[in-house]
Amino acid sequence: MEKTRQGQVGPEEMIAEARKALFVMVGFLAIVWGIQCLNWADDYALSRDYGLLSGDAGRLPDVFAAPLPHWSWAHIESNSGPLFIFGFLAAYRGVARFLALTMLVAVTSGLAVWFFEGARMDTVGASGLIFGYFGYVVVRGLFDRHLIDTLIGLVMAASFAYLVTVAVPGTPGVSWLAHLGGLVGGVVGAWLLRDRQTDGAVRQGPGEVVRRPQHPRADLHKELEDLGLL
Repeated sequence: MEKTRQGQVGPEEMIAEARKALFVMVGFLAIVWGIQCLNWADDYALSRDYGLLSGDAGRLPDVFAAPLPHWSWAHIESNSGPLFIFGFLAAYRGVARFLALTMLVAVTSGLAVWFFEGARMDTVGASGLIFGYFGYVVVRGLFDRHLIDTLIGLVMAASFAYLVTVAVPGTPGVSWLAHLGGLVGGVVGAWLLRDRQTDGAVRQGPGEVVRRPQHPRADLHKELEDLGLL
């Protein structure tokens, strides 16, 4: 496993993680679509049985199950593209980190519905995860101080800024609370799961550590070098 200075991963490991991320997202979508087939065949009983109902303590554990079933083929079709794109971008820096992010977003999105949804509506679908991955991808580069991730975040924010409008009240038939909770979870996850890089410590020998100051733009220069731009 190749490491660059200050604990950053090398290009070979990044490619390997991106390959894992691709397999994970293909598998994830296969599971979601498989559940949809079973759900449709059973007259959407899974959506009724595992959806989130606000204030119902017995349904609280369904925060982890509710993102998987959907209410219709149109519902799952509209979610599948964004789920794959943002999920892959969230996962390519590390699958283990992505799984932790997914658990966090499922909780924040589900709790937002469980605590604050007034009408007892049965809420299911992966859109909360989508908003969580979106928020994570947009701000991750800022917290990690990775040039590539920062550029990806800027492009995603500019291209999909309209998604934020579905995280505020006013869209009929859409759980904006699930979207907003997922978005908050993604931003929090970017902070909690950020790279905690070393401070320039260089180990010279057994028990001997010499610290040297790092140029404030050292990370940026290193990434530009890896891209062949310096």
